[in-house]
Amino acid sequence: MAVERTLSIIKPDATRRHLTGQINARFETAGLRIIAQKRIQMTRAQSEGFYAVHAERAFYNNLCDFMSSGPVVVQVLEGEDAIQKNRDIMGATNPANAEDGTIRKDFAENVEANSVHGSDSPETAAEEISYFFSQIELIG
Repeated sequence: MAVERTLSIIKPDATRRHLTGQINARFETAGLRIIAQKRIQMTRAQSEGFYAVHAERAFYNNLCDFMSSGPVVVQVLEGEDAIQKNRDIMGATNPANAEDGTIRKDFAENVEANSVHGSDSPETAAEEISYFFSQIELIG
């Protein structure tokens, strides 16, 4: 397996409930290192840009409203097979379908307010990381 980097976002529903530390503990316990991190308030325009790939989908406007509704923590996770490992830790997008012990099963409020986002491929990870971080901010 190769060392990979992936983007992780702790969403507004989780930051509002002060779950950042608990969520990050799960990543670190699983062997992922947080190599860059910042707490930001995304504007509507930033949300639209980040989720542009979903612009034609019915949930797009609600998603952009939600992601700009409060602070988020954007971070880069690094480790062996980091993309899949992060997705396993997060659980299914719909918390009703997520396995016990996953972040979404334990913390999500619903399918929209599901506490976390994670990249789904190496190509997406590279694009998403560069959306929020410059190379100088990535401390490996």
